[in-house]
Amino acid sequence: QGQLVESGGGLVQAGGSLRLSCAASGHTFAGAMAWFRQASGKEREFVAAISPTGGTTPYADSVKGRFTISRDNAKNTVYLQMNRLKPEDTAVYFCAARPYSRLTSTFPTAYNTWGQGTQVTVSS
Repeated sequence: QGQLVESGGGLVQAGGSLRLSCAASGHTFAGAMAWFRQASGKEREFVAAISPTGGTTPYADSVKGRFTISRDNAKNTVYLQMNRLKPEDTAVYFCAARPYSRLTSTFPTAYNTWGQGTQVTVSS
């Protein structure tokens, strides 16, 4: 089974930007990919997803217009560009993959491979 390794998290002031990266190994990158996040004491929630060709990119309403998901298939890497960050974006961000499906999903149970997570903290 492949692995996912996230990077790019950190501390940023409200209104700032961060770009998360998720490097995939093995066959993990073949299908749809997604980003989820989990704030302290809350359930894991969908942020954005991307189909294998990048043609389908659903977003959560809370990040639409501020976040952009993309992928570089030559580098087996998916990105999450986060702009105009808000304190409520503070969470651990997880990369997820469903290697055997080309369809995106907003449900965490649809993804069978997960990264270890990267902390994003937005100060007010």
